[in-house]
Amino acid sequence: MKRATEAVSESPPPGKILDASFFDRETTAVARDLLGKVLVREVDGRSVWGRLVEVEAYLGPDDLAAHSAGGRRSPRNEVMYGAPGHAYVYFTYGMHHCLNFVTRPAGVPQAVLVRALEPGPGVGRCGGPGLVCRAFDIDRGLNGVALAPPDLYLVDDRVPKRRVVTTPRIGIFNSGDWQERPLRFCWDSPHLSRPIPK
Repeated sequence: MKRATEAVSESPPPGKILDASFFDRETTAVARDLLGKVLVREVDGRSVWGRLVEVEAYLGPDDLAAHSAGGRRSPRNEVMYGAPGHAYVYFTYGMHHCLNFVTRPAGVPQAVLVRALEPGPGVGRCGGPGLVCRAFDIDRGLNGVALAPPDLYLVDDRVPKRRVVTTPRIGIFNSGDWQERPLRFCWDSPHLSRPIPK
């Protein structure tokens, strides 16, 4: 699998770069609207990119599956409590990094997890949160960065919309009725982390 620094460089599709105001909204609306947007990572003079096709919303202290459930606050999740439009990157299972986008005003710890992308030219598989971070060379070094050039940002190239499918989030356990809430949003794509149930 090629890492970002080894990928073939090709400019991402042209379009409007999303600013912090895009993320400063109701989290499920942000999650839906992220589908189809282009994630761009610039590293070592190269650009790698992919189109978001699967995300999950995490809704703060009331959401028993969120890192901020019950108002938990720690050095690990502090970025969630900050301003919208920043990257929240955490390490899980001792092996994977996961990329989230912070939403809502500062003090409201909500975020959207990136689960899958349709990879751009030269980008490795992106069908899962860990694969996305591996392909884009994303680690805790990007935790807290603003979603803006040059490091990591999103572009709206006004691609035609597809039907949005909602399902329960993946791998959520011991979270009561939050386990079944339809907070995973995706477009039908061969690059999803898990196929859409028929």
